[in-house]
Amino acid sequence: MIDPRRLRVLRALADHGTVTAAGQALHLTPSAVSQQLAALEAECGQQLLRRWGRRVSLTPAGELMVVHANAVAAELERARATLAALDSGVQGLVRLASFASAITMVVAPAIAALRAGSPGVSMQVQDVEGHASIPLLLDGEIDLAITEEYRLSPRTDESRLTRFPLYVEPFDVVLPTAHRLAGSSEVDIDDLADDDWIAPKPGNPCRDVLMIACATPEIRHVSDDFHAITTLVAAGEGVALVPRNAFTAVPGALAVPLRGEPPLRRVFAAVRRGSADHPLLKTVISALLDAAPGRANADRGNRPLGSGH
Repeated sequence: MIDPRRLRVLRALADHGTVTAAGQALHLTPSAVSQQLAALEAECGQQLLRRWGRRVSLTPAGELMVVHANAVAAELERARATLAALDSGVQGLVRLASFASAITMVVAPAIAALRAGSPGVSMQVQDVEGHASIPLLLDGEIDLAITEEYRLSPRTDESRLTRFPLYVEPFDVVLPTAHRLAGSSEVDIDDLADDDWIAPKPGNPCRDVLMIACATPEIRHVSDDFHAITTLVAAGEGVALVPRNAFTAVPGALAVPLRGEPPLRRVFAAVRRGSADHPLLKTVISALLDAAPGRANADRGNRPLGSGH
């Protein structure tokens, strides 16, 4: 018999890359992780890991078992959702992570609507950068993530998530009001090739958007806080690319649309595959969809996105 709890340990190793990081995600010691993985190998009768000192990687058999582990996890989520649906009332706590502008635009209005229409549902919100919320979701630290993807950005973890599109927004260029192009109705990003840039930190997908849009930007300052970025622009320290709904007006800075086809940020709610029919999550997702701007947007279609969409 293969213990599904040990499959979860294997998934954590695949997600986080090291025994130590997997242990941190699961709140286990590295020794306990190693013991669980050794026991799983014995249950499977095959070597799942290659070991070089303290380093490990998955064998082909290990990679195959991760695929099965994802399927088992999704079925367990469906089982929990089915059991929860047997209850007549919708009550309980949903843990949600979202980046700041989506909290303002979607999450807070949804909470207000739930308080009026579904008082038994409560939410616990974490302010988390969009790219950091999916690992929290897959690790079971939260129940629902509001996150983002960008044009030219490939989707990952598709088989493990169900997505509900919320809204789409373009990136604008933020300029000091004294900038030579500040009076323009649109700006060609090539005209900013010689400007200093203020950008998110490496690893933030918004920085990747800048690197794609502007081949060799001269980055002078870094911050993951768009309000801080805008303030630095207002101080004359450079220019920036900012998602339209993340821009907050600051004296000395203004946002100008990009000429042509701008980069887009697509914002969506995500849950673990198999959990979308849980009555608590269905109630919260419905409230988020109702609160999302431009609900008639054909890109959303008011339906979940699965693999291949």
